[in-house]
Amino acid sequence: MKVAFIGLGHMGAPMSRNILAAGHDLVVHDLRPETAADLVADGAAWAGSPRKAGAGREAVITMLPGPPAVEQVLLGARGLLAGMSAGSVWIDMSTSSPAVADRVRAQAEPRGIAVLDAPVSGMVTGARDGTLQIFAGGGADTFAKMRPLLAAMGDPERIVHAGAHGAGYTAKLMINLLWFAHLTASAEVLTIGTRAGVDLGTLRRCLLASPAASHFLDRDLLSVLEHGDYDDGFALALACKDLGLAGDLARAAGVPAPVSAAVEQVYRQARARYGDAGGEMLPVKLLEDLTGTPLRLPASPSLPAPQE
Repeated sequence: MKVAFIGLGHMGAPMSRNILAAGHDLVVHDLRPETAADLVADGAAWAGSPRKAGAGREAVITMLPGPPAVEQVLLGARGLLAGMSAGSVWIDMSTSSPAVADRVRAQAEPRGIAVLDAPVSGMVTGARDGTLQIFAGGGADTFAKMRPLLAAMGDPERIVHAGAHGAGYTAKLMINLLWFAHLTASAEVLTIGTRAGVDLGTLRRCLLASPAASHFLDRDLLSVLEHGDYDDGFALALACKDLGLAGDLARAAGVPAPVSAAVEQVYRQARARYGDAGGEMLPVKLLEDLTGTPLRLPASPSLPAPQE
């Protein structure tokens, strides 16, 4: 398939590499031409603008930081939409908002250009390994047509047609919102419990053996508890962006969301303290620093060396 990929950041670069490895004819574009050097060396072609990237392509994928970037790339000067042809498909894999895609779709569909929103979950590791979870919103026929292309980047068992246009964005935002809420609540619970005198490892085991157990507490939080790694692969600025979009969605849906608003405020405090580029798990450190309570499990004893 003739494919273009726009946005070669932490996620987009390995995703586009997997498309190239799957044998697709690939054109790439990014604001920073140097991000495409390795891909071009391996057989991809470079386009100097979004409009040029879309010319003659059957599918164009965007993986961008957020709604303003999506709108600018699609509808701005030398924008992608102007270069795309009837019968082609725009697939937005950014974590964005239905409102922006609606504005693009209003111009795309009368020209015979189909649209899918297909944001992803799985972080940089999943992007590199081609095991991303993908949530697609749009027409069933378009989804079926593009599924082989999506499978070049994601786990085929976890590529989900979430529903109509916007459903993919919504599913991804709700996943991120719940994950950030898990983090915020878990940090509070563990800090309160340890400050009240319970050993951290014992408290965690009690929680995992209870109805309050979660995958987050069992797996995701271990990077902090064992290594002090706050995951700088996903920046606080992006986490705050996603939480803001989730809040916008709640208001548009007419749903009061006080817990979500509290989580967003904790993340914004962490961003103010540690900076835009800080890792997404730094709200744990925020509470550690405010209370003087490092949440660290003791190192596991090393196994004795095998005897000759």
